Amino acid sequence: MKLRPTLLPALGVFAAAARHQNFAHAAEELHLTASAVSHHVRKLEAQLGAVLFQRHARGVLLTAEGRQLADAASAALGDIAAVAANLHPRADAVPLRLTTLRSLSYCWLLPRLPRFCAAHPHVRLDIQTDSAFSRFEEGGPDLGIRYGEGVWPGLAVQHLMDDELFPVAAPALAQKTGVRSERDIAALPLLADLSPQGWRDWFRAAGVRGIALPPMHTFNDSTDVMRAAVYGVGAALARTHIARPYLQRYELVRLPGPALRARYAYHIVYPAHRPLSPAAMAFIDWLKREAGDENTPLPNEAGLA
Repeated sequence: MKLRPTLLPALGVFAAAARHQNFAHAAEELHLTASAVSHHVRKLEAQLGAVLFQRHARGVLLTAEGRQLADAASAALGDIAAVAANLHPRADAVPLRLTTLRSLSYCWLLPRLPRFCAAHPHVRLDIQTDSAFSRFEEGGPDLGIRYGEGVWPGLAVQHLMDDELFPVAAPALAQKTGVRSERDIAALPLLADLSPQGWRDWFRAAGVRGIALPPMHTFNDSTDVMRAAVYGVGAALARTHIARPYLQRYELVRLPGPALRARYAYHIVYPAHRPLSPAAMAFIDWLKREAGDENTPLPNEAGLA
């Protein structure tokens, strides 16, 4: 049967009465009279065609049908209360919206984030790694972390950290193929992303000439390149800040050869026309401290060793 919306107040009164199993105590909680509570319950019973309470001289007791309805009503009202609480954040909660690269978020930012949250418990972060959220329009992100040359029209830019490129592979692949030199790497299956610097740049920097590179497996995200390398699909040209957790867990190992300084770097960006909030300034300061002190152990570093 369908429950009429006009009975929802009666359902709320019934839930309180069921919780107390006492009409007078429920009336105190709801700022009603005991007779008003009784009226609501009887109205609900009449609509449902079921007895919800057994009345006796000492008070009331839920019937089996009343217990079923009380459990369902309590759960439903609890869900509604939780959603309603989230519609309006706490008065002391400060929102901060950040857009960044999925690879950097997964491998560099998230492992460090507990330190920021502990230092700034009032800040509520909204982190987006989808490129659709990269437009700094009204209602858009407050800050972004971008990988590039450091020039984006309409955005103020602060340098965060430089990067290097070096080859990695799964330990089993490195052992199986017996890689001993930079030239040996060219015989492996190679993985690539859409970065402007790739394997040809690295082999040139390593002094390896006159080789024909094989067709490569290509991914549009560095995280997928790293995961493919972990599973032994091929060797990857890793970026320092992306590769660190995989190297710590020994899911990947460095292959022979130099680290090539990347032409691109990581930068903090934000709308040039919009003043930074105190939360955004605190986050920028924290990012720079983290980038400047890579030797500080991460909160879960013991588990990565």
